[in-house]
Amino acid sequence: MEIVHVYTKLRGEFGRQSLFSDRPAELLVDLHPDPSLGLHLIQKSPRDQAVQASRDKSEHQVNTERFESDSCGINHEEGGWPKDVNPQEMEQTIRFRKKVEKDESYLNSIPQLGSVMEHCIRENRAVDIYQDHFEAEEEAAQTPEPPSAKTINVFRDPNEVKRTISGLSWHPDGGRKLAAAYSCLEFQRTSRDMSLDSYIWDVENPNRPEMALKPVSALICLDYNPKDPHTLVGGSYNGQIVYWDTRRGSRPVEFSSVEQSHRDPVYKIIWLQSKTGTDVFSASTDGQVLWWDVRKLSEPTDCLVLDPGKEGNLDRALGAVSLEFEPTMPTKFLVGTEQGVVVSCNRKAKTAAEKMVCTYDGHHGPVYALQRNPFFPKNFLTVGDWTARIWSEDVKESSIMWTRYQMSYLMDACWSPTRPSVFFTVKMDGVLDVWDILFKQNDPTLSLKVCNEALYSLRLQDNGRLVACGSQQGGATLLEICPGLWTQQKNEKSLLAAMLERETKREKILETRQREERLRERSRSEQSREGEGGKDEGEDSPHQLLLSAQTHFYSTVDSQQGWSPSEVKNEARGE
Repeated sequence: MEIVHVYTKLRGEFGRQSLFSDRPAELLVDLHPDPSLGLHLIQKSPRDQAVQASRDKSEHQVNTERFESDSCGINHEEGGWPKDVNPQEMEQTIRFRKKVEKDESYLNSIPQLGSVMEHCIRENRAVDIYQDHFEAEEEAAQTPEPPSAKTINVFRDPNEVKRTISGLSWHPDGGRKLAAAYSCLEFQRTSRDMSLDSYIWDVENPNRPEMALKPVSALICLDYNPKDPHTLVGGSYNGQIVYWDTRRGSRPVEFSSVEQSHRDPVYKIIWLQSKTGTDVFSASTDGQVLWWDVRKLSEPTDCLVLDPGKEGNLDRALGAVSLEFEPTMPTKFLVGTEQGVVVSCNRKAKTAAEKMVCTYDGHHGPVYALQRNPFFPKNFLTVGDWTARIWSEDVKESSIMWTRYQMSYLMDACWSPTRPSVFFTVKMDGVLDVWDILFKQNDPTLSLKVCNEALYSLRLQDNGRLVACGSQQGGATLLEICPGLWTQQKNEKSLLAAMLERETKREKILETRQREERLRERSRSEQSREGEGGKDEGEDSPHQLLLSAQTHFYSTVDSQQGWSPSEVKNEARGE
């Protein structure tokens, strides 16, 4: 069967029939130009206009809400004991253990588990699963990368009135937290709206601080206890010492009385190496170094007045702004003063005069930072005015190494805990400098612009990877440095030891020459005085010599009044 489609339409709907034929052209209308219409003509300037046939699009930026995390802790207590056994009682636990050890199921299970454990132990002894077979090849394949650092987080002051971060301290348990002391160091610039709180930050959460420390007066410095990560101590603007236990909340557990505290702000406080782990000592610009026991802060346990005359006069004392204590030298400590002098002290001396051993003078301004090299404790680093200097305990007259004068004031510095030759400095122009004295001494290895504000504080994590810098406007910037700046290089320790020893010997030779030159000058001056004294024994006194000269002058003038000018000139010449 064939399928056919048929379309039908009426003839009336087709319209008129078109008839086409050939014929010549025919003129219908002839319009001539009209000059009068030319007056109304408006000429338009040509304009190019492009037309695009695509759709119009717009660009928008959308930022999602920041995820806020909360840190929660769980205290695990010893469990698994029966209800009738108190795990705190030693006798009950021993009695229960003896009862279990006599049980047949216990005696049967121990040999079975022991054989499995013994098999695993023998496997570990047979094969070292942590042995690196290609360590040498990896070192040869690695190429030295250029020094660099990157910003990880910025912890900003949550208050409206921003304050300076004057002190930083890392949590001793892995560096997961950072404590920052906030204060206003400008005299009479503190407003009533300014908060007194300092904060503890979690390095993974810059949104809000993990804990607030609420002192009576603003904190200038603070320090974590290296033996107990829950306790820390701080120095206040009003001179008080404040002690916290973070398990008990934001309020201080103990603080010193105003009468027994410092008279000026406490600029540095450090935990001491002791059996109890509760001893600290502090320094202030009132010229005192005080020792404390945090269990009893009612009064200091010992006191040292930094009097250069060694008489204990507080009015002449040097104001202290920095401290240094090395646990390997429990009796020695260093104090940096406002006058640019570093004082070496010995706490175990019998008298107060013997406690101040010697001084090192080399800065034109306050010594804001002071730290011993963790690998070579006899050498220490200082920062004051526009330079950083490295000293040796054996040379008193001058530092053995120093940087060139910078354009901005240096405010803080510290050694790298993992590399002996690397130290860090921060300046008032917001720049962090990393120095490697084995690589070059005149210029820093890395200069990084951290922020547009002045940097006042600096502290490195114990593993040397993270650097925290505190700024004038309350921002704590956390930076991660490249592995080349925290990984110890081959023979670095021996090379630095040789360099420090060479520079120390050089300064000792110069010091000896200078001392000999002074002795020569002193002996020459004494000999000249003795010679002048022998000559003057047979002569008249100075008063008599003055009278004779005056008489001779007047007699010469009187005798020359009647002479001619040429005779006066000849007489003046002695002819």
